[in-house]
Amino acid sequence: MRGVDRINDALPDELIVEIFRHVESKSGRDACSLACKRWLGLERVSRDTIRIGASASPDNLVNLLGRRFPNVRYMYIDEHHSTSLPVPCGKRRRSSEASSSKSRFTHVSDRSVPGEDGAGSYCLTDSGMAAVGESFAKLEKLSLIWCSTITDAGLRSFAEKCRALKCLDLQACYIGDRGLASVGECCKCLEDLNLRYCEALSDSGLVQLVIGCGRALKSLGIAACARITDVAFEAVGSHCKALESLTLDSEVIHNKGFLAIAKGCSELKVLKLQCLNITDDALEAVGVHCLSLESLALYSFQKFTDRSLHAIGKGCRKLKSLTLSDCYFLSNKGIDAIASGCPDLTHIEVNGCHKIGTDGLISIGKFCTKLSELTLLYCQRIDRNGLSEVGKGCKLLQTLHLVDCAGIGDDSMCSIAKGCVNLRKLHLRRCYGVGNKGIVAVGQNCKFLTELSLRFCDRIGDEALIAIGRGCSLHHLNVSGCLLVGDAGILAIARGHPNLSYLDVSVLQNLGDNALVEVGECCPLLKDIVVSHCRRITDRGISHLSRNCKLLESCQMVYCPGITEAGVATMATSCARMKKLLVEKWKVSERTKRRSGSIINYLCLDL
Repeated sequence: MRGVDRINDALPDELIVEIFRHVESKSGRDACSLACKRWLGLERVSRDTIRIGASASPDNLVNLLGRRFPNVRYMYIDEHHSTSLPVPCGKRRRSSEASSSKSRFTHVSDRSVPGEDGAGSYCLTDSGMAAVGESFAKLEKLSLIWCSTITDAGLRSFAEKCRALKCLDLQACYIGDRGLASVGECCKCLEDLNLRYCEALSDSGLVQLVIGCGRALKSLGIAACARITDVAFEAVGSHCKALESLTLDSEVIHNKGFLAIAKGCSELKVLKLQCLNITDDALEAVGVHCLSLESLALYSFQKFTDRSLHAIGKGCRKLKSLTLSDCYFLSNKGIDAIASGCPDLTHIEVNGCHKIGTDGLISIGKFCTKLSELTLLYCQRIDRNGLSEVGKGCKLLQTLHLVDCAGIGDDSMCSIAKGCVNLRKLHLRRCYGVGNKGIVAVGQNCKFLTELSLRFCDRIGDEALIAIGRGCSLHHLNVSGCLLVGDAGILAIARGHPNLSYLDVSVLQNLGDNALVEVGECCPLLKDIVVSHCRRITDRGISHLSRNCKLLESCQMVYCPGITEAGVATMATSCARMKKLLVEKWKVSERTKRRSGSIINYLCLDL
């Protein structure tokens, strides 16, 4: 009834705030905040998360946000990203006061402000850090990525005010030892710390930090910090008894430092390592002392062998996730030890480990009955027997990624299709042994498949896609470089998958306008499409696509000689939700530039 407010009269503040938290979209929260002054005020006090991008005046922006949103607990500042200010400084615009709940971020930034002097005005300074501390005393998480002008003094002024801080991300910040020591002195509740690419730090800073707050620390990430050596990691092992997650990328740490961590941090659950100088002697200690380990990732190791995996397989019985990348001295024996010793494995990725082959995969199929995701990249020694064993034993498999696995063919895919009927994601790239027969089997048996990528599998054609069109319910399809695919296959996909949201048909020389017309008519939920290098597609196909797919947000159509300036203009101006359109610059008229704004991206041909 006009003039009667039945909602505000009946509902208390707490219930309205709870309703706000269940509004899915940011735009929906924005609309709620504009309904009335009461809702605007409630939205402000209930917001707990803010994301700030590159800003022309970040220090002033922090002050502004602090006055408006007093209960923020999570703040993300990344000077490599540019977003939109909720209000221009000095003006009040209720329409831009974006909302955010526990799981949604507020995007805040300003592209540029005329009259600002120097590059420094675009970076958060020590003054801004002090303002963060003053304005957001309840802050529990602060992420500072590439904030290069913040010094030790700024970090100290913040730490002294935000003593309840639990998570701090200083990635690529040029913070020194004094600043890190002040965090350890003031933030006794700190649980999560990221120091990746903090090149100014040395052993002194990390040692002082863990002495101050190491007892609470649960997660630590360090990469490319050349002055942090074994000395600091011995301190971590001594003081961080509750550490559960360690990510370490270092060329200077040796066995001594890592042994101290393995022996002292026995509660480790997640371990990600890229350390050139660590050998079997150190990694064996993980299997002896870190019995709660659930996730292990080893990258570019050149000094350890199957001996380490035997120890880990024997001791880390709770292991669920294993990633091995460019570990050249590992063989099938190591994989067998892990597979037989860790029955709870659900995720395995093997990338570029050239000695791991069919026998290792047979062990995975035999012992890893709980496996849900398997990724095999550049594994040239795996043949059809290995993947067939996975199909027989891994009935719960939902995701399979295969790249450059030349020994895998149709028989392997048939075994996967018949044995792993719960498969939801199948990604193949340059698997030249797989043809129509294998993918037809997938379409006939894997009824829950939602993502299919067959990039540059040049033996797959229309027959395979027709079977997929009849049997599955895809949301995502990539057939880039499948040269045998033409209109018939894409017609079947369009008619069989009305919920399709992503389609990549690039480099299909036999694809024409009829396929795009059908996609436009049958796939109204399509958001992203790639048609680059499709020589038979013309303005006609693009016109039908843009007219019917109203949700399109991204389109790439370079090297399509049949698409003219008119086709580009149609796509740029007809799709109201379009965010990115990739085309050749010479196909964009001045009128299209004016009408489309910043959505057009140009193919760069400069060498």
